[in-house]
Amino acid sequence: MSTGRKILRVFIYIIVLGILAGWIFVRILSYRAVPDYNRDLSVANLEAPVHVYRDSLGNPHIYATTENDLYRVTGYLQAQDRLWQMDLLRRVTQGRLSEIFGAGFVDTDLLLRALKIPEKSAWLLDSLPAPVLGALEAYADGVNQYISANLKKLPPEFAILGYKPEFWQPVNSLNLIGYMAWDLSGGNYSAEVLLEKIRQKTGEDGTALFLPDSGRFYQDVVYPHFPEDTLLLSSLNNRLFRAMDKIKDLGVQIFSGSNNWAVAPEKSAYNLPIMANDMHLGLGMPGIWYQIHEVVEGKVNVTGVSIPGNPLIVAGHNEDIAWGMTNLYVDDIDLFREKIKEDDSTKYYYNGAWHNMEIRKEHIRIKGGESVDRMLRYTRHGPIISGFKGMKEALSMQWIGFDYSNEHQAIYLLNRAKDWNDFTSALHYFGSVSQNFVYADRMGNIGLYAAGGAPVRKGSGVMIRPGDTSTYDWKGRLSLEEFPHAYDPPDHQVSSANNRTTTPDYPEYIGTFFAQNYRIARIRQMLNSKEKLDLDDFIRMQADQHSLLAEMMVPMIRKAVERSKLPASYKETLSLFDGWTGDMSRDLAAPSVFEVTYNQFILETIRDEAGEALSREITGNSTLSRTFTDNLLHNSDNPWLDDIRTTDKKETFDDILARAYRQAVDYLTDRYGKNPGKWKWGDIHQLTLKHPLGKVSLLNRIFHLNVGPFAVGGSFHTVCPYTYPQNNPFVINHGASHRHIFIAGDWDKSLTVIPTGESGVPASDHYGDQTVLYTENRYHPDYFSKPLIVEHAKYHAVFSPGEKKTDAQ
Repeated sequence: MSTGRKILRVFIYIIVLGILAGWIFVRILSYRAVPDYNRDLSVANLEAPVHVYRDSLGNPHIYATTENDLYRVTGYLQAQDRLWQMDLLRRVTQGRLSEIFGAGFVDTDLLLRALKIPEKSAWLLDSLPAPVLGALEAYADGVNQYISANLKKLPPEFAILGYKPEFWQPVNSLNLIGYMAWDLSGGNYSAEVLLEKIRQKTGEDGTALFLPDSGRFYQDVVYPHFPEDTLLLSSLNNRLFRAMDKIKDLGVQIFSGSNNWAVAPEKSAYNLPIMANDMHLGLGMPGIWYQIHEVVEGKVNVTGVSIPGNPLIVAGHNEDIAWGMTNLYVDDIDLFREKIKEDDSTKYYYNGAWHNMEIRKEHIRIKGGESVDRMLRYTRHGPIISGFKGMKEALSMQWIGFDYSNEHQAIYLLNRAKDWNDFTSALHYFGSVSQNFVYADRMGNIGLYAAGGAPVRKGSGVMIRPGDTSTYDWKGRLSLEEFPHAYDPPDHQVSSANNRTTTPDYPEYIGTFFAQNYRIARIRQMLNSKEKLDLDDFIRMQADQHSLLAEMMVPMIRKAVERSKLPASYKETLSLFDGWTGDMSRDLAAPSVFEVTYNQFILETIRDEAGEALSREITGNSTLSRTFTDNLLHNSDNPWLDDIRTTDKKETFDDILARAYRQAVDYLTDRYGKNPGKWKWGDIHQLTLKHPLGKVSLLNRIFHLNVGPFAVGGSFHTVCPYTYPQNNPFVINHGASHRHIFIAGDWDKSLTVIPTGESGVPASDHYGDQTVLYTENRYHPDYFSKPLIVEHAKYHAVFSPGEKKTDAQ
């Protein structure tokens, strides 16, 4: 053999060995954190053996003798399945993302630190009752024992990003509740800033049309006009919105919309209440919920969903009651314009005098060893969130999350509540997280209670307010008893879908914005369609993709197009609407034409007055853009409809709608061909569950981080929602984060599903193993009685007492 061939052969061997070594390395890295659910383990500080049964999807049912044992094993299991997600959420709450992602997250970290979440959590920790504190300490111990035992078998994200997790502290679990409160509030500040930009561009009359009921709330707002230059708002836009976009990109935004409803025995085929809940959150991998069943016989028996990093059940049921949540859309953030002293930027003006700001120096470490120091400034209202240097004015933010509340205590009590009185007693502790809480119990009662933190202030907080006077300061908050609620109503049903909380004559201000009426109207239509409802009816309701918006709007589109001068080929495409009743099925083409027309209608209406840049911001804010469009649909005599770029005519509602339809047909033709019958909604509207690191295509190919795509139907206006940002159609980013159906008192018939899977380890069999169930509108049983749990268990492990330790670290 020639020397050249020998060298070539050696070279090929080296390449093959390198590929093989790389494959082995990746496989070890991928699978080393996949646990053996049947492996018995020894855990320090347990008082007695703990049995963990997992079903075929890996969902755990924990049977312990003491509460501390229960929560210690809960911590171990959550770390086993979701450790990197827990660490990511912890870093979000602490403002420490730059340490693992780099300098691009410095502004995000600074904003998150301005929220003072860890400070409030530390304050709460010192005030918790002994059993609640003990639960957190036991949980943290369980997490830390897992970390200590598995430092060489961590999930792959730690190796990819080059770091190891710190030990868990009880305060970290409370931080997650604080972040929930912020995430619920987040849309308020962006809407207020955007409304002010719209006002500067179009005037007060134009701004009113972006508010529900075309400005009913707007008329109550008293505020001084901003100067017409946009320097202050631009500085805010650059810092705050870009910082929050980073959080969106990580997929750790939590709450969006939701549905819940319940019927009393009088409307139930089982003579027992039936309750349904699906909270609408960001959709990604891993999912935000961890399914778990926690049992200490005679003390607690509760099942449902928890947040990885916290041991308690946020929504679910125990032996006596079931509960769920929808976002209340409370206006619990106000932005204030602060006057800054020209010769001393550490002072701000308030009630006739100059006051010192609170100034904090934040040391932010950056991946790679560098660090930066940034300053946070606070007025009496809250942190300065706009640009600051060299400016005579700044925007500060007051947020309900800065005030005392104890949601962790509330959830602890909900897990143990036995009746309506216990339920409402627990709700008193909700002060930063505001929800509509649906209720059903085994005694046959149902209810719905709005609870949380609604500031008492002058007027509404929908626009930016003056900060130099106490006139607009918060004067307290509504008591629980002042919030609207219903218990065993005469029509034997309760329901909510983020719709308007009360009638206009309700004396208190809760919030300006709410979801449009389409979901709640459809839910109530279905609730009233039969005298008595059963499980199958509730399943159909949660899967329902019939759009009342499309049902209302398609005749408008038909009329506008038929009256227009559009070429015949465009009018022929209207035949897709023949016989279509508004079903947003993935297998139909009509939903595609409707949805694209709807989006184009918004753009065509606003961009002549607002301009391209502001139009993109408006369509990126679904709250404002959908409210505006709703106002258009209910009042076609609207000054925004005239295209100010044309001089030969004044455009009407029909003109703009026909133009939007033409653009929709052109869009679909360009992308999906000339045959309208092939424009199936599911080919356009698809769900991919994305991992925070999945945007790096090489990592995604190697570790299979993302799950999908899946063709889906529905939209933001259907009960079964798959929602996308209107400035990035049709990339789905929100939907039902879980689906639960309970028969109160016959708990073994419970049904549930989540979009992802129980495990956050990408190589696990239970990473994304519920996604097909979810997209096909199917469920898995959620057994509650021990005999059925044991009978259907796929895995069983015993956690036995190990040596006693005072600290898992």
